Formats: sequence, structure tokens, C-alpha cells
Amino acid sequence: MTTARDVMHRGCECLQVNETVDVAARRMAELNVGALPVCGEEGRLKGIITDRDIVVKCIARGKDPAAVAAGELVEAERVWSVDANADVEDVLHQMVEHKIRRVPVLENQELVGIISQADLAAKLPEDKVGELVEAISATSH
Repeated sequence: MTTARDVMHRGCECLQVNETVDVAARRMAELNVGALPVCGEEGRLKGIITDRDIVVKCIARGKDPAAVAAGELVEAERVWSVDANADVEDVLHQMVEHKIRRVPVLENQELVGIISQADLAAKLPEDKVGELVEAISATSH
């Protein structure tokens, strides 16, 4: 059985909810990533901020990235995550069901990693990755 721990990217950095969007953008550039987990008190995961969130929810609305907290851009709804010991099939199911491209990995409610489509592409059979990408990218009309 392949688990979330086997395919996750370890050591992901957490942006604090009160850090500003310009800080988020610089950190993404430094780390060469398109998303960062956002954490609140005691390191608890609050959401994920993406480069697209920064553009659509901040810049396109004329807001100043230096004046907007990252916590303002993360969805207040449920944050989808998986347990580090979850079977990779469960990970794929979550990503497809919720049409998400990245999923945080938790152990004892602490962020220990993140799984992206790229992580799965590098570690899973081609047919599984193809199904995932197709399902996540499909739009409903």
C-alpha cells in the first residue's frame, strides 16, 4: 500500500494568517511554488493560498497586496486534507471529488507535507495520473 506519506512533499512552509499577500508572493517566488499552506495559532492549518488567489482576489480587485492578510484570501469553508497514513487511493479520491490540485497532509492535526499533481505524476503510474488530471480539470457545463 502506498500512503500519502510516501508521495507527499515534505517540509512545506506555512504562511501565517496575518502575513500579507506580498509576503506570500515573495515566498512563493523564493520557493518556486504556486501555493502555500496558511496556518493560524499553534500551527493549525487554515487553508491554502495560491498564486491565482493573489491575482484574482487581491490584485484584480485593486487591493494593495501589502495591506491584505493572507488569511483574508483563504476560503473560510472546510480545508480538505488527508492523514499521512491515508492510502494514496483515498488521496486521489479527495482530489478528484473536490477538484483540488493540492492537498495538505496532516499527522496528529499538524501539517507534515503537501501533495500536488506533480508529486503524484512523479510517483504514480501514468494511467492514474492521467485520470486525476482529467477529472480535476474537467468543467461542468
